[in-house]
Amino acid sequence: MADGVLKKGVDSGALTEEVEARTKLLITLSDGKPDDYDHYYRGEYGIEDTRQALFEARVAGIHPFCITIDREGADYLPHMYGRANYVVLDDVAKLLLKVSDIYRN
Repeated sequence: MADGVLKKGVDSGALTEEVEARTKLLITLSDGKPDDYDHYYRGEYGIEDTRQALFEARVAGIHPFCITIDREGADYLPHMYGRANYVVLDDVAKLLLKVSDIYRN
């Protein structure tokens, strides 16, 4: 089965030991549910696989946060990221402001 792009990025280890920082933040910019070209990765499997990768990132000291333009993001992102670790943008033009807000907080 195919691994999702986000899972590959988190699993690569590049964000854990190789980066020295007091706080490690993984900001995901998303346009929708985790899908891959492989039909096995669609739907619940993709969500659960990504959720596991994000859990492993948290264990490694990385704080995941998602910014999405998917209007249905509130239906599945709390399960993956937690209730306070995502934001749904209704206008892509607000992206720069939202990223600035995240870094300030």
